[in-house]
Amino acid sequence: MRKLVGSGLAIAVVLLAIYLGKIVSEIYRQSNVDEARPADVILILGAAEYRGKTLAGSESTPDHGLWLYHKQMAPRIMTTGGAGGDPMYTEGDVGRAYLVERGIPSEAIIVEDESATTVQSTAAAAEIMRRMGLKSCIVVSDGYHIFRVKKMLEFSGLDVYGSPRPSIPNGTWREKWLYIKQSFGYLLWRIGITI
Repeated sequence: MRKLVGSGLAIAVVLLAIYLGKIVSEIYRQSNVDEARPADVILILGAAEYRGKTLAGSESTPDHGLWLYHKQMAPRIMTTGGAGGDPMYTEGDVGRAYLVERGIPSEAIIVEDESATTVQSTAAAAEIMRRMGLKSCIVVSDGYHIFRVKKMLEFSGLDVYGSPRPSIPNGTWREKWLYIKQSFGYLLWRIGITI
C-alpha cells in the first residue's frame, strides 16, 4: 500500500512539474510579445510608488502607458494599486499624478486605488470597466506579469492585449524565479486560491 501511495505521489509531482513548466513557457512567451492595438483603456498595473513618487524613465510602466496613450492606442488610462509600504500614498494616485504632470488630461485617467494584490487589481479594474461600458484594454506591466493578468481579465469577459514595459532580460536566477512564481500564482488562481 505504501508503494502505491508513494508511486501515486511521485506521478502527481511529475505531472505538476510538467504543468508548471508549460505555464512558465507560456509566461515567458507572453512576456516578449507586444500586442498593443486600439482599445478602450490602457491599464497600468501598479506604478511602483516610493514615498509618493513613481519610478521614471523609459522602462517604467507609467511611461510605457504614456507612450501608448500618445500613440493613440486608447482614449483613457487606468492606474491601479492601493497603499504599499507608505499609507500616505497609493500606487493608483501616484500613477495618476505622474501622468498629469506629463500632460495627460485628468479626465482621461481612471484611478483604482484600493487593491493590494494582482487579483484585487484585476477584479476592481474589470468592475470599473464594466460599469463604464469599456470592453477592451491594453495591459501594461512587467513582462512576467502579463500572462496571469490577461487570463484574469479575460475571465471577466474583456478583450485584453498585453504590452510589457520595455526591459532588458538579464537571465539571472532572480528573473527566472519571477516566471516560476507567476506560474504558481496562476495555478493557485485557477484552483480558486487568491494571492
